[in-house]
Amino acid sequence: MGTDILIYLGGLALLDMLSPTIMGVTLFLVLTDNKNLTSRLLTYLFTVVLLYFSLGIIMMLGLNFIIEALSTIFQNKIVSWVIFIIGVILFTASFFIPTNKKSNIPKPKTQSLFSIIIIGVTTFIVEAGMALPYFAAIGLLTTIDIPFYQRISTIAVYNIIMVLPALLIFLGYKVFGKLINPTLVKLRNKIASSSSSALSWIICIVGVILIFYTIDYL
Repeated sequence: MGTDILIYLGGLALLDMLSPTIMGVTLFLVLTDNKNLTSRLLTYLFTVVLLYFSLGIIMMLGLNFIIEALSTIFQNKIVSWVIFIIGVILFTASFFIPTNKKSNIPKPKTQSLFSIIIIGVTTFIVEAGMALPYFAAIGLLTTIDIPFYQRISTIAVYNIIMVLPALLIFLGYKVFGKLINPTLVKLRNKIASSSSSALSWIICIVGVILIFYTIDYL
């Protein structure tokens, strides 16, 4: 895997670290200060990672099949043009994302682990449709000639990076306790009020990455 691909994938993974839903649920669980924080938060993050990882595998298999099927009909330049156009559309659309100050972060209704799993599934449903960096990363992985096990391991690492901020918040709370609560409250309010802005930036940067990645192949 070339250095340029690793840079693109790393940049996309960093964008997915900005997920307002994962961060919002993590902050909610931490700030509720219940006795089962460790098991609840790790269950939530494991559920999200497992669902995203499964989606990544399914998408890679599907995209590989589609690309192989189309390769006998179209030249690879057609695929590059399609990705380039998608990048232009995303870049343009990023300037028209409406501002929404209402928080859409899901919250568990009970203290049970089942409720946490449901929140993890809900996060996946809410975020998966807008996980443009993840989709772009999978698209890039399908265009390079590497063994399938390397693609799987790359997707696994990508998902771990995606939830890394949540793990850092958890570790920070475990180390410093309630001393960082005011900071966490401010961060939660910031995320709740600026999720639309974050989405706009993510769409814009994904569009730029797709444009620059394909421009040499047009």
